[in-house]
Amino acid sequence: MSPERRRPIQLPLAGSKNRRVFRKRRRQARFKLFGSGLLLLGAGAGILVALLQLPERLDTLLLVSTAIANLIAGLSRFAIGVLQLLGVVALVAVSLGALVLLVAGLVRMVKALLPPPPPQSLR
Repeated sequence: MSPERRRPIQLPLAGSKNRRVFRKRRRQARFKLFGSGLLLLGAGAGILVALLQLPERLDTLLLVSTAIANLIAGLSRFAIGVLQLLGVVALVAVSLGALVLLVAGLVRMVKALLPPPPPQSLR
């Protein structure tokens, strides 16, 4: 039995520093970050204000109870009931999206107003 000869492990050569992996990530400009945060905040607030106007024009409790009554009434009204329930789900989704926009806008604005972190020293 002869021992197997194994080839030594070849480590990769040190690459050049201009490779895309080693580039420093460019930070967004503060005014651009603040502006995008302001836009997100405005969009979320606008959608929430529009949703607050809905109860004056649309009785949501009546909408939900009508949807449930149409589902119970039978198969002839099944499609109408499902469409009304989908409308309620869409309203909930839009309101959650508006809240996400508000939170994202606030986070970006706070991030833009905080001082930048100190640069990391190279080893």
